[in-house]
Amino acid sequence: MSSAVKLGDCLEVARGIDSESVDLVYVDPPFFTQKTHTLTTRDRKTRFHFSDEWKSQQEYSDFLRSRLKLFWRVLKKTGSIFFHCDTNASHVIRGLLDEVFGEDMFRSEIIWYYRRWSNSQRCPLPCHQTIFFYSKTKNYKYNQLFGDYSPSTNIDQILQRRQRDNHGKAVYARDEGGDIIFDGNKKGVPIGDVWDIPLLNPKAKERTGYPTQKPILLLERIILLTTEPKDMVLDPCCGSGTTLVAAELHGRHSLGIDTSPSAVELAEQRLKNPLKTFSELLRKGREAYIQCDAEVIDYLHGLKLLPVQRNKGMDAIINGGAGSGPTLVRVQRTGESLQNAAESLYKAGLKKKPAAMILVATDWKEERTLFNVIPKGVTVVYATAAEIMRVLTGLQSIKQNVS
Repeated sequence: MSSAVKLGDCLEVARGIDSESVDLVYVDPPFFTQKTHTLTTRDRKTRFHFSDEWKSQQEYSDFLRSRLKLFWRVLKKTGSIFFHCDTNASHVIRGLLDEVFGEDMFRSEIIWYYRRWSNSQRCPLPCHQTIFFYSKTKNYKYNQLFGDYSPSTNIDQILQRRQRDNHGKAVYARDEGGDIIFDGNKKGVPIGDVWDIPLLNPKAKERTGYPTQKPILLLERIILLTTEPKDMVLDPCCGSGTTLVAAELHGRHSLGIDTSPSAVELAEQRLKNPLKTFSELLRKGREAYIQCDAEVIDYLHGLKLLPVQRNKGMDAIINGGAGSGPTLVRVQRTGESLQNAAESLYKAGLKKKPAAMILVATDWKEERTLFNVIPKGVTVVYATAAEIMRVLTGLQSIKQNVS
């Protein structure tokens, strides 16, 4: 496919683009954060940065308005624009898009949702960005995409054909013999306006070290929704070139524009070897990563703990326990020796500098002996049932000795 990256202000470069020659414009401009964004690549050889500082909101609005008018001109009548922003100026951008494209050309407010793990502000953790979807006319391209049905959906009912009865009520269609008619031509659930797409993993092959880099999975969804093969995609603030890579991977022509020489060079390099990271999280689903045993966690009921999903040596962490470090907890499994359970917990905690390591013993018959050594730092406590059985066994032994 024909892909190109041009250095310069998109206001100037877009003036040289023919009217009604572009099928999709994806805009990911500065977000009005009033910061200079800087990031260095993992090999420490390249430092990327761009300024997102403005004198006023009016200056920011004027900057966008003049460019949006050009984007409207270059779009085909069947074309669309996707405008990426966050809470800093989403209200401003929505008004500008209504002004330039028209309120009736609004198609969707897409929420890109992702997980984050830290928040220094006194507010709910920011976990989304917004993408406004507008078309140039009502005769725009749109390719419906489908997702999987919810696990709670009765698939057998979904596959039954429906029809309207004499009162306009939806009922299951039946044949002349009264049997329900099945319709297996179901594609799934039409894609919604909340997109659960993970942020790029720090070790992902497609990660470049560019600030604000978006995942290809996000851009390819936009491209597949509103374009066909060989269509033209324009990214006037292309940054690291993710849009261009996604277009290349799906047989679309593309043009990227950026004012940063280092960004243009990076985008050109990525186009020479387009790489896409496949998300195991999306393929498997979030529920696939829930690996803790509910039965095991039941032993810890009543404690304020954080279940550990991906470490076989521990089952939970208790914050605010003894000392400044975390308290690691493990529950002995059925058929597992006390020593093996203790060693697993000990190995898991070696590099974590825990305040304490607690092993919950569930086998009341197994006592600590000379040949059953518990690693130093691991404290053994007995689960309620095991402790009761130990006490009862001890009482029975005392009675037998007395008699």
